[in-house]
Amino acid sequence: MKNRLSVVAIALSTLVAGHALAADPAQAKTREQVRAELAQAQRNGDLIADGETGLRFNQVSPHLYSQATVAAVGKTRADVKAELAEARRNGDLIANGETGQRFNQLYPQSYAATRTAAPAGEALSQGKTRAQVKAELAQAVRNGDVIADGESGLRYNELFPSRYPQPTLAQGKSRDDVRAELVNPRAVTVN
Repeated sequence: MKNRLSVVAIALSTLVAGHALAADPAQAKTREQVRAELAQAQRNGDLIADGETGLRFNQVSPHLYSQATVAAVGKTRADVKAELAEARRNGDLIANGETGQRFNQLYPQSYAATRTAAPAGEALSQGKTRAQVKAELAQAVRNGDVIADGESGLRYNELFPSRYPQPTLAQGKSRDDVRAELVNPRAVTVN
């Protein structure tokens, strides 16, 4: 009986001492402060969503939570409004959220007059025409250079090498060289 009481007394004293050490009065928070922090974490999505991976709600579903914005230091409301008006005039606002294209990219004819020259470091690149892309795709299909298996990332010419032409590793003599040898056997050159 005495052993049981002493074990219980030791366990209780350890528990009380642990709480006393953990309760740091300098960092103690009130119930309202903890509730406010919890509410803020819920709004920001900073709570853990998946216990296995440790991902937070704002990492799992970033489209549901507003991104933290950095306040522009030194800009007044008038400055920001002026920048917005300039971006509208130039077409620098995002027009398509999925692709990220801006209005001046989608409708260049509408913004040609207000558009300024591109900065020196930024070169405008011209894309390929539809015909060029279609020709490249047809060539890739002929060569089996199209991904066949999304999981492994293998291409058709890797999965079925006998169905597609193999790249030439070493090139022999050309047809003209062979004809020249047949016509004049003494003019043989060594490659």
